[in-house]
Amino acid sequence: MAMVELTKDNFDAEVKGSSLPVLVDFWGPKCGPCMALLPNVHKMAEEFEGKVKFCSVDVSQNRRVAINCRVMGLPTFLFWKNGEEVARISGAEVTLEKIKENVEKLL
Repeated sequence: MAMVELTKDNFDAEVKGSSLPVLVDFWGPKCGPCMALLPNVHKMAEEFEGKVKFCSVDVSQNRRVAINCRVMGLPTFLFWKNGEEVARISGAEVTLEKIKENVEKLL
C-alpha cells in the first residue's frame, strides 16, 4: 500500500477512523524541503507497512484540510493514534530521523 492521498472528503475516515496509527505528511509542490523528503518518506511507508498508515496532503489542492489541522508552515508532519493527534513536527525541525523517531513512538 502506497501513501494515501487525503482530501477533506476522506480525512476523517482515513485518519481519525484508522485502526492503525497514522502519519500525515502536509506538503506542497513548491516546497523544496517537502520534495526532498518525499522519496524517503515513501521508503519509510514501505518499512512500516501494516504497522503505521502513511498519508499525505498536498496543501495546494487541499487548503481546507491544512486549515482544519492548524498547519501554518511546510513541511509539517502530524502523528495520530486512536483518532487523536499525539505529536507534530514542522519547518526546520523536520528531519528523517525526527520523523522516524515519532513513527516508532506510535507503535
